[in-house]
Amino acid sequence: MKRIHLLATTALILMIPGAAYSQTPPQAAPRTSGDAGATATLPKPEVPFTGKVGATWQQSTPDYPRPLAAPDGAPNVLLILTDDTGFGHAATFGGAAATPTLDRLAANGLRYNRFHTTALCSPSRAALLTGRNHHSVGTGVIMEMGTGYPGYTGIVPNSAEALPQILRMNGYATGCFGKWHNTPAAEVSAAGPFDRWPTGSTWGCDTFYGFMAGETDQYYPVLYRNTSPVAAMRTPEQGYQLSNDLADQTIGWINSVKATSPKKPWFVYLATPGVHEPHQAPQSYRDKYEGRFDEGWDKYREETFARQKQLGVVPADSELTPRPKEIPAWGDQSADAKKVFARLMENYTGYLEYTDAEVGRVIDAVAANGELDNTLVIYIVGDNGASAEGGLEGTVNGIASLNGIQLGLPGLLAKYDQIGGPETEPNTPVGWAWAADTPFQWTKQVASHFGGTRNPMVISWPKHIADRGGLRSQFLHLIDVAPTVLDVAGIAQPEVVNGIPQKPIEGVSFASTFASAATPEVRTTQYFEMMGNRAIYKDGWIAATRHGIPWLTAGQMSGFDEDVWELYDLSKDFTEANDLATNNPAKLKELQAVFDVEARKYNVLPLDDRMAGRFDLTNRPNALAGLTTFTYGPGVGYIQESAALNTHNVAFSVTAQLDNDVDKADGVIIAEGGKTSGWSFYVKDGLPTFYYNFFEVAGYRAQSTTPLPKGKSTVRFEFTPAEKGYGKPADVKLFVNGQQTGTVRVEKTVPVGYSGEGLDIGSDNISAVSPDYTSPFAFAGKVVGVRLDLSQ
Repeated sequence: MKRIHLLATTALILMIPGAAYSQTPPQAAPRTSGDAGATATLPKPEVPFTGKVGATWQQSTPDYPRPLAAPDGAPNVLLILTDDTGFGHAATFGGAAATPTLDRLAANGLRYNRFHTTALCSPSRAALLTGRNHHSVGTGVIMEMGTGYPGYTGIVPNSAEALPQILRMNGYATGCFGKWHNTPAAEVSAAGPFDRWPTGSTWGCDTFYGFMAGETDQYYPVLYRNTSPVAAMRTPEQGYQLSNDLADQTIGWINSVKATSPKKPWFVYLATPGVHEPHQAPQSYRDKYEGRFDEGWDKYREETFARQKQLGVVPADSELTPRPKEIPAWGDQSADAKKVFARLMENYTGYLEYTDAEVGRVIDAVAANGELDNTLVIYIVGDNGASAEGGLEGTVNGIASLNGIQLGLPGLLAKYDQIGGPETEPNTPVGWAWAADTPFQWTKQVASHFGGTRNPMVISWPKHIADRGGLRSQFLHLIDVAPTVLDVAGIAQPEVVNGIPQKPIEGVSFASTFASAATPEVRTTQYFEMMGNRAIYKDGWIAATRHGIPWLTAGQMSGFDEDVWELYDLSKDFTEANDLATNNPAKLKELQAVFDVEARKYNVLPLDDRMAGRFDLTNRPNALAGLTTFTYGPGVGYIQESAALNTHNVAFSVTAQLDNDVDKADGVIIAEGGKTSGWSFYVKDGLPTFYYNFFEVAGYRAQSTTPLPKGKSTVRFEFTPAEKGYGKPADVKLFVNGQQTGTVRVEKTVPVGYSGEGLDIGSDNISAVSPDYTSPFAFAGKVVGVRLDLSQ
């Protein structure tokens, strides 16, 4: 066979004119577009042809263009970011959750114990990827709460091109996997625009696989590949879990890049869903921690603090900050409360270990490729502190909690054996969030104190870091990561990208700290602000004022001028335990003045402590603004709630034109939401049916007494709240061809947001709103059109 192949190839060559008597012309080295590390303008200019063009090819010298090449020796970069992880949760930094992958990287690299985030997810991610402060790039809060002020648009400007885009335009392959949450909610639709999606021109990911919202179910995720929605390949019963899927996708992409362009460096941003709620982990990981938290959060803080001192990640002379009065003591909880609260923490901790294990699979794959030695691994343990969004009692339905609805201890106990599985979407009580933030005060959202903003970081780069297992205590921030990556890659920070002048990167490279723990600090000033909670760091001092607490209502907050400021000397007080504001009012006043300067410089103003008011879509551009009716055609699905007409706290109706061309056309006509909350209109056993899912606590069903007719028909339901207000009861009426055929009273309605699965026509694509069917339960007949009206 080899001989035949050779003869065939020879014959083919002989058929090419001139091939039989070819002479090899002089060769020139292929050319690259621009100098890989010097230019401040992107894209790099085309390099002129430097070959020779003669009258014939024999008299000419070629000069082939070739793709951009990164600087020689530029490392691969693996940027890992976990979610909602406190300083005192991972074992590497003294916590209870086993994190062997983090341990391994720390033993082979460096631990950073004074690294800081913004206290909330979208802002932290924007700061990390752009190298600019979160207000400076329009993300003073999460994308869904954007307002019309420069620091709060929810829109990252093209003048702040992100790290993946800069790397891509300098010869890197770039892949982003997992949680995104940096695209305006109204743009997460089939209509786009797509320039602010992960693969768009602002962010620069060659490929993306993950979820666009702040959270998603781990067993029934809302996923996208690049800009297209995708369904999970397997069910939970078949072993599907999102963290495992993301690791598989990341490994596959890295291997594909290696296989097709082995010399090309790659950048991977792996933003894990763990450990944001819903806390969902395999049973084996949950079971590992059974009984470990029975002594409660107060004892956990003490034990964790002792371990942190032993590990050296907290100085030996540090003080453990006390429990604030707003957080109840463990000893004051009932036996039933302790039982379920401990189980929620077992589940949460198992989830962190599982997350670390899946990250470990990616690290192992890099090692198997022989790439780990020259891969800069940056493992940031949390985009903010642990989440207190589960409320004082925790929850088994995080969407309910975000709607301000707590299920109470009876509701938690009823789901006790299912916590962490597909049937629940848990989050821990406030007490455990505070404990996971040991040794600091407060939690996620509270940017004034380190419980919300100080997160562990581990960096490994075996080829260039000699101090294996070293500790670094320079004061750093998320915005310092991007310039550090560019620094070690030998890539200039661009001044102009695609013709747009760039805002200067506000972070500072800390690559100098790789060599020595004694390296001087590169960051001397840093502000913090989130929903009115604010602080200012300068030269070893920090001034802070807590304006609000996440688990209390917005009504708790007074005017900003009434906020009480605290002062800490961090050179002597690692944990912010000793308030010096009374003893040193001059220093406090000095720092307050610095905060005012930084706030004006980076678009922090106006200070805004609103919660629900910021979710009002009328405050920002929305393609559906002013519409009260909309008709959906067949084939529509995965429409995010922000891109659909609002059906909360309003009267609305749905009218569907159907063609029943089969014997029994069962299936979903229209559905919004999923297994944790929402509503669905479907045909079951030939009968049109409406079902309203109130957080799995209550379900309300109206079923028609008249079957769906054969052939063409019109089915309709009307949803009418009994009174104005949030979450009020409503009456539902069913109609078939204009005749009323069923009714139900919905005693409890979802006030703000359903499960994040969106709206589907002709099926229920991800998880089932109703227990009457299994997704997708596609309609067996034809859905001609579905009209949604907000006024009847």
